[in-house]
Amino acid sequence: MALLDAMVADNQQAQWTCLGHAPRGFRGCIHAIMVDDRLSDLPEGELERRLIELGFIEGAMVEILHQGIFGRDPIAVRVNDATIALRRREAMAIFVI
Repeated sequence: MALLDAMVADNQQAQWTCLGHAPRGFRGCIHAIMVDDRLSDLPEGELERRLIELGFIEGAMVEILHQGIFGRDPIAVRVNDATIALRRREAMAIFVI
C-alpha cells in the first residue's frame, strides 16, 4: 500500500494513468508498475517479472500503436524500440505519465 500512497501523492504533481485506460496514439513515460493479483491468472509476482523482462521499466517511453477491433483487446505497445502485444487487463498494472 505504501507504493500506492506514494503514487497518489505524486499524482498531485504529475497526472498519471493506467496504460490499460490510455487511448490509441497515447505516448508517455512509465511511472511505476503495480500488479494486483486480480489482473492475471499467473502466480503472484510473475506478471510483474514478465513485464519488466519485456522492457516495461520506470522511465521507459511507451506508445499505443494499435488496439483490437472487438473489446479494444489486445493492444500493440511500443516500448522504447520494441513492439509488444499486451492484454488491457495486464496493461492496468503499468502506470504512465
